[in-house]
Amino acid sequence: MIVLYVFLAILILMFMIMIHEFGHYLAGKLLKFKIEEFSIGFGKALFSKTMKSGEVFSIRLIPLGGYCAFKGEDEDEDEDGKPDPDCFNNFACWKRIIVLISGALFNLLSGFIFTFVLLLTLGTGNVKITGFRDDCINKDKLAVNDIIIEVDGVEPTFLNGGINGLLASREVGEDIVLKIDRNGEILDVVVQKYETQVENDKGEMVDTELIGITNPAYVPCSFGKSLVQAVPYTFKIAWECLRILGGLFTGTVGVNNLGGPVTTVKTIAVSAQANMSSLILLFPLIAVNLAVFNILPIPALDGARVLFVAIEWIMKKPVSRELEAQIHNIGLMVLFSLVVVIDILQIFVF
Repeated sequence: MIVLYVFLAILILMFMIMIHEFGHYLAGKLLKFKIEEFSIGFGKALFSKTMKSGEVFSIRLIPLGGYCAFKGEDEDEDEDGKPDPDCFNNFACWKRIIVLISGALFNLLSGFIFTFVLLLTLGTGNVKITGFRDDCINKDKLAVNDIIIEVDGVEPTFLNGGINGLLASREVGEDIVLKIDRNGEILDVVVQKYETQVENDKGEMVDTELIGITNPAYVPCSFGKSLVQAVPYTFKIAWECLRILGGLFTGTVGVNNLGGPVTTVKTIAVSAQANMSSLILLFPLIAVNLAVFNILPIPALDGARVLFVAIEWIMKKPVSRELEAQIHNIGLMVLFSLVVVIDILQIFVF
């Protein structure tokens, strides 16, 4: 059964990559660029079809990437050494920048859509109380159908771990102020965590700390609120991605928070196996992560290519095409090695 979930995870990742590459493709078509190949995956071609225009559409063996290849991306002359107007590098700088950022832009646009679906089906992370444990010490303060909208002044969201994430740092017996919505009336209720025993996945009884509510249900947003909140919530996800990346350089975030394509597939497979809610939550996260990561000025990524074109635009002269190609090739090798190492660490160490 796990094989089916892994296969589903690979299909989802390929779909996300296809969105990114389609952004490049559509912008290229609209701006009259010469497109040589649109590929999902790397390595040996499993399927390939050449269109009348000469464009090749292919699905390749390794489904952990993809590309939209334009004619003359690393050169600007034809075989006779003459300027070729069809070469990518001979198009106006502003056109090339539009094509280069369109992949990330499409990931971000899809992130808005996925976030809208998330808000419409699961909400922002607020939960409704559906029941209590028999040993709950907070029964007399809370009621079924109460909606928890804040924990000590902080709204529980999917980005901060929700109510479980906010409660995790609180101590047993410590006063915790929950702001709740009880049939439209906003109340502040003081509760405490307590120690008890629960059964884990292996059927063992283990000690744990909780406030005693059971199976809290997410509170979906209305259609209108989902529509209004989709854009700012998506940008919150993007900011969280940047915060984590920035934390790597300051030391506040560990490498164990990162993952390569294999880790991504594993995460999607586990989420799909858990429940549909986990999968719905993952879609905007992956889409926005792809948008943010690809626009960073790292050699081999779209952001670095935009930087080189911007330099050409400002200086009225391009950086040596050969030097740029070497920088991107080295960047690709370093990036590939890095994600392989991170995936190995995630599988065998973290």
